[in-house]
Amino acid sequence: MQTKSYDVVIVGGGHNGLTAAAYLARAGKSVLLLERQDHLGGASVSAEAFPGMGARLSRYSYLVSLLPQQIIDDLGLRITLARRRFASYTPVPGGDLGLLVDNGDAAATRASFEAIGAGGDVDGWHGFYARTAHLAHALWPTVTEPLARMSEVSRRIGDDTIVRDFLQRPLGEVIERSVAHDLVRGVILTDGLISTFASAHDADLQQNVCFLYHVIGGGTGAWDVPVGGMGEVSGALLAAATAAGADLRTDAQVTAVADDKITWVSGDDLHTVHAKRVLWAAAPAVLDSLMATSPGAAEGAQVKVNLLLSRLPRLRDAALAPEAAFGGTFHINETYTQLESAYRSAISGQVPTPVPAEIYCHSITDPSILSPALRESGAQTLTVFSLQTPDRLLDGSDAERAKLQQAVLDSLSSVLAEPIEDVVMRGPSGALCIETKTTRDLQDTLAMPGGNIFHGPLSWPFADDEEPLTTPAQRWGVATPYGSILLAGAGSRRGGGVSGLGGYHAARAVLEDA
Repeated sequence: MQTKSYDVVIVGGGHNGLTAAAYLARAGKSVLLLERQDHLGGASVSAEAFPGMGARLSRYSYLVSLLPQQIIDDLGLRITLARRRFASYTPVPGGDLGLLVDNGDAAATRASFEAIGAGGDVDGWHGFYARTAHLAHALWPTVTEPLARMSEVSRRIGDDTIVRDFLQRPLGEVIERSVAHDLVRGVILTDGLISTFASAHDADLQQNVCFLYHVIGGGTGAWDVPVGGMGEVSGALLAAATAAGADLRTDAQVTAVADDKITWVSGDDLHTVHAKRVLWAAAPAVLDSLMATSPGAAEGAQVKVNLLLSRLPRLRDAALAPEAAFGGTFHINETYTQLESAYRSAISGQVPTPVPAEIYCHSITDPSILSPALRESGAQTLTVFSLQTPDRLLDGSDAERAKLQQAVLDSLSSVLAEPIEDVVMRGPSGALCIETKTTRDLQDTLAMPGGNIFHGPLSWPFADDEEPLTTPAQRWGVATPYGSILLAGAGSRRGGGVSGLGGYHAARAVLEDA
C-alpha cells in the first residue's frame, strides 16, 4: 500500500502547532498535525480542575501578552482579552501595608508608594518604565518580521543607554540605579524570573531576556486575561486550523523522523507518512533525543497552584478592598532581598523559606469561568505561581509535591490576615479544592523537559550581527541541525509564552522557501 504524503507534518498540537497548521493549510498546503495527548491545545487549555464544582480554570498557562494582533486578524480568531484595572499589589512582609500600583489612578499609586516609605522611588519607577515602554515600542513590531540584527535593533531603539542597561548589562544594575526601596526593586525583578532560575546579576543575562519578553508584549507590556479561560485561545486556533482543512490527529506518538518519513504510533497501530517539511512544535530536547543526539539543557523553576475559594481572603490592610489587591498581580514575599535569598537557597538544594510567588485572580476580571451559582456565592479562583523553585529541588515523590504545595500556601498565608486554607472550598468528597502542578507534571504530561514552560533557555528576539541569516529558517529563527525539520514551538527563537509566534515563524519560513 502506498504511503500517504503531505506537504507538511507538524509534531505537537499546542497553540503553536495549531497556529502553523492554520497558516499553512490556508495557504493551500496539505498539513498533518500529530499530537501525543488525547486532546489539542497543549499548555493552553482550560479544565474543570475540581470536578462538580463549576469552575473552569486555565490549567497551565494563564495570561496573554505576546500574541500579536496580526495573528488574531490573519486567522480570524474569535477571542477576547480583558485588561486588568490594577497592575499589582505587594504586601510588605511582616507588615500591615502594601504597595498598590493602580493603572487608573496615578495619585493613588503615589500615595501607596509614600505609605510604605518608598515615596522617593516614584519618579525612578516611572522613569524606569518609561524606558521599557520605549523598548517595547521599538522591538514589538519586529516579532512578526524576520530576525533583525543587533545593530538594527540598536538603531531602532535609538538610545545607547537603554541598549546597555537592558540588553548588555545584568538587569540588577539598572534596577538598583533606578529605585532604592527593597520591595520596589523586587516588584521590578519578578518579571525577569518567571520560570527562569536566575539572580539579578547573572552574567549570562537570562534574567534580562526573560524580563524583555515580559515588558514588550503588544507594544505596552500589558498582560491580559483571556475571557473564558486559556482554552478559548487554543480553541479559536483549533477552529481556524480545522476550517482551513488541516488533518489533526490526537493519540499520535511520533517515534521516528528520518529524511522525509515520519513514523507514529496510535494505540497498537504503527503509521508512516511522507512529508516535504516537518515542523517540530514540541520541545527541542525531545527532538534531540529522538534524533539520538545529546538533548539541550532545560529546567523550569516554578510550582503552579490552582485554588477555588469561597471568597477572597482578608488582608492585613483592612482599609484596602481585596478586589483591588487581587485585581492585578499579587506579589508575595518578593522583595529584592527575598528573591536573591531564595535563589541562594535553591542553589544550595533547599526549598526557599518563604517561597516567593505571585497570584492571579482571573475570576475578578472574567467571572465567566465560574458557574452562575459560584458567581452568586462570591466564590473566586486563585492561581499561585512560585519563583526561584527550580526542577532540581524535586525528586518526583508525592512527599516532595506535598512539601512544595504547603510551602507555597504558607508563603501566601504569611501576608494575609487569615490562613488561606480557611477560605478554600471543599469538593463533593470533602477534599480541599487545591491543584498543584510541578515541573515534573509538565514534563510527564506535556513532554516539557525539566518542566520548562519555554522549552529551554530563552533567546534574545534578534540576531547577532555576525550570525548567518541566509536561509528562510535562519531568518525566521526556526532552524535546527536536522535539515528539513524546523522548530515551530516555544523553543524557537522567539517562541516563548502564549504567542503563536513559534508556529507563525515556522509557517512563514516554509512559505518563503516554497
